[in-house]
Amino acid sequence: MACPACRSPTIAVSIPEEHREYAPEESATVNCCTRCLTLEPAADERRADSDSSADFGRISDAVPTTPAAAVPLLLAVDRCSSLATHREAIADLLEAVERAGADPLLAFDRLAADPELEPAVDLERRRHQLEQLLY
Repeated sequence: MACPACRSPTIAVSIPEEHREYAPEESATVNCCTRCLTLEPAADERRADSDSSADFGRISDAVPTTPAAAVPLLLAVDRCSSLATHREAIADLLEAVERAGADPLLAFDRLAADPELEPAVDLERRRHQLEQLLY
């Protein structure tokens, strides 16, 4: 499937129950754009990769390889379009990334520096704002 925002390829990602409230339309499955990192509800939820086989490396080497860290990170990036509106959700998601053993701010730095990505939000600027707001 192609991203509706930039027409790049997407990957289907299964959203665990504990993070579903943060997914677009609280979907069990989302399509993540491999270029702009936009998340969209998947039309066919049966298409989702299982947690053990999702290939987050297709998005970027900056995305953690484990679903326990990658899924909340991608959801947090998606919520960064409005820090004021989604502050609590972003804080919860970044804590989940940390609990899974990844450094969320380092991941933001690496995503912002990846030349293959053109995120829908300015990750470098958001990373600085997140550090001020949350830590």
